[in-house]
Amino acid sequence: MSHRTPWHTHAALRWLVLLALSGLFGGLLQLAQFPAGMLLGCMMAAILLALQLGPVVLPKPVFVLAQAVLGCLMAQSMQPPALDQVLARWPLFVGINVLVMTAGGLLGWWLVRRKVLPGTTALWGIAPGAASAMVLMAESYGADMRLVAFMQYTRVVIVTAVAAWVAHLAMSVADTPVLASSVLVVHDLRHVAATGLLMLVAAVLAHRFNLPAGGMVLALVAGTVLQALGWLVIELPPLLLMLAYAAIGWSVGLRFTRLILMHAWQALPMVLVAIAALMGLGLVLALLLVWLAGVAPLTAYLATSPGGADSVVVIAATSAVDVGFVMAMQLVRFLMVLGLGPRLTAWLAR
Repeated sequence: MSHRTPWHTHAALRWLVLLALSGLFGGLLQLAQFPAGMLLGCMMAAILLALQLGPVVLPKPVFVLAQAVLGCLMAQSMQPPALDQVLARWPLFVGINVLVMTAGGLLGWWLVRRKVLPGTTALWGIAPGAASAMVLMAESYGADMRLVAFMQYTRVVIVTAVAAWVAHLAMSVADTPVLASSVLVVHDLRHVAATGLLMLVAAVLAHRFNLPAGGMVLALVAGTVLQALGWLVIELPPLLLMLAYAAIGWSVGLRFTRLILMHAWQALPMVLVAIAALMGLGLVLALLLVWLAGVAPLTAYLATSPGGADSVVVIAATSAVDVGFVMAMQLVRFLMVLGLGPRLTAWLAR
């Protein structure tokens, strides 16, 4: 008697379903001129697939390379005027991000005191920014990696969706950045080739040395320096950006499995309260930026949004905002969380 394997257990067929759903959701959001439409559409498709049919495996090198593409996208916006702005107003950038990190630590401590989640899991799970790095580091500090991933990526999904919706509501049709008429547009093949080489080297080094978010950080730092010295002109074809957006969306959505949700179901209401509180603080800080520093409202909101840096970068790049300011603020927080997050979390745990 032959045993047939259910169709949905075949990885190739699941990939076909994922691609079809991503094309459908991403295409509809792009047509609606939604900021980060491709990223959000692919994220929604991946969550639906992971919960209904089981996840597919996104090769790690693909994810690292996608992070390197976003690192180059950030570096492209970090022109000398944007860098001068960061240096001239560094107390503002550091102060805002210290408040966000402190709020995250206090919310995590509150969740631990309420025994919402076991051990130090809540502290790692609520840390704002650097989601993939926090998930990787949490296990080595004795936290439940599955629940940390659930908290981190639930926050990323909610914050990304809300930020994209706010950007969509805030922009008029006239404000919407003009999309390239073809995804295959290339202005200078030499610049594209040089940018591709930078991304490849950054991705290989990050994968080789297992650096958390290394693809994005290495491409960002190297790209910014080379661009400032006049040795590199960063050019990213629209097709490459769309593929990177898709990979980032899939990497977030595919982490949501039924097993993780079963473990986290009882803690979900309190986790959502903590995420809402963190987003509320971001909104208050955005209002302070508008009031005290004269920053445009949408720029301030995206700059203080406690989502994943990679997701907010995509929204900023597809919205009518001061991209350099948003990316500088997110970059400062990302580096602070990456450098100080583990120490702060370990101290709070003790």
